[in-house]
Amino acid sequence: MAKDKIMYVCDNCGQESAKWIGKCPACGQWNTFKEIKVADTKKKVVATSAAASAGHQLRENKVLRLKDISAKDDPRIDMHDDELNRVLGGGLVPGSIVLLGGEPGIGKSTLTLQTMLALTDKRVLYVSGEESAHQLKMRAERLLANSQKLIANSQDSFLILTENSLEAIFDHIKEVQPDLVVVDSIQTISTEDVESSAGSIAQVRECASALLRFAKTSGVPVILIGHITKEGTLAGPKILEHIVDTVIQFEGDQHYMYRILRSIKNRFGSTSELGIYEMQQTGLRQVSNPSELLLTDNHDGLSGVAISSAIEGVRPFLVETQALVSSAAYGTPQRSATGFDQRRLNMLLAVLEKRVGFKLMQKDVFLNIAGGLRVTDMAMDLSVIAAVLSSNVDTPIDEGWCMAGEVGLSGEVRPVARIEQRISEAEKLGFQHIIIPKYNLAALNRKKFHIELVPVRKVEEALRALFG
Repeated sequence: MAKDKIMYVCDNCGQESAKWIGKCPACGQWNTFKEIKVADTKKKVVATSAAASAGHQLRENKVLRLKDISAKDDPRIDMHDDELNRVLGGGLVPGSIVLLGGEPGIGKSTLTLQTMLALTDKRVLYVSGEESAHQLKMRAERLLANSQKLIANSQDSFLILTENSLEAIFDHIKEVQPDLVVVDSIQTISTEDVESSAGSIAQVRECASALLRFAKTSGVPVILIGHITKEGTLAGPKILEHIVDTVIQFEGDQHYMYRILRSIKNRFGSTSELGIYEMQQTGLRQVSNPSELLLTDNHDGLSGVAISSAIEGVRPFLVETQALVSSAAYGTPQRSATGFDQRRLNMLLAVLEKRVGFKLMQKDVFLNIAGGLRVTDMAMDLSVIAAVLSSNVDTPIDEGWCMAGEVGLSGEVRPVARIEQRISEAEKLGFQHIIIPKYNLAALNRKKFHIELVPVRKVEEALRALFG
């Protein structure tokens, strides 16, 4: 009998080694290498036989000349969800494997379940290792409460399997011959070929590799739902993100209604796309125009509020920036930011103090991005400074003003990308004035806009335009 091959894998980053090492050379963590048994070729045969028995033609590999390869895009599966289709690059590619990650309770299973229920023209196998069939039935009835047509059509096309064994999952795939497979979640699936508990690095890697072989040989797309760690990264080995075709992250605050679907890796489309949803009692609703939802109409006459024309991915939207500046009550000033990088806030406050001359050293500064979103666009700098100064002097910014501009360390307003999209979004929502970097003005055709463009070169010029 051949001796099993043993190797060591870092429990933190997935680094492999032929022998045990005290300190991981990749991530620098101590005592993280765990011994695992390398699986044999049995599982490869299981995945391939599942693809063959499911009635799908196995894809043979052969050498091709570059000129003989078709450059046409692969046909895509319409997910009947505009936001999800946009993030995936136009739809789900047959034979692809997609990894969906997010915090617990953020809505990963809800998004996947309601999307699969809408695919009445496809035979979907939903494999759940976390919930019972009764729980999934109750959730499906809640999501389909307003659509009797979908209830009738999804009874036969939507199949549920509660199973944790990879071998049993492939047996059921042979039997039901699905057009699409969903695994919720990959951390709960285990295989008999690896002697470790479900969720370990060895189990996650081997199960994901077997599902990848099944997807590529059969042409059946597979959607994996994955957990994330407390650091915000996907749980399991890093190779999990390497072997899948697409990695999308579901983000948001559980205390707010908005969720963002962001693409981290996509072999079939752009990673700049973004999808926005609103969490409701009946499931997730697509938000086609987030600007109208992120702006409140009752901030007239209130100080500390500035509107910024931001871009997340390739979608422009106007977001409300709120700031509160007050005297430090306990001697040490506090700096707090919700939905914005706190280190960036500290830098902007230093620019205000050094370049503009406003003394904020003994002031508490609190910053909040309305709607519970986290925005990473550098063009938010100008609205953050305007909101902080508005709260500091207790003077509201006039109605109809918005802004976009990155602020440098010397107090200059740097140019931003996609300025025409930002201006068009502000004009569409009825704003009369927009402050933009002066360097962006040269490439603009001012005649095509009916909104007043206020170009500025320094922070002082922007504050003078807002407060006189």
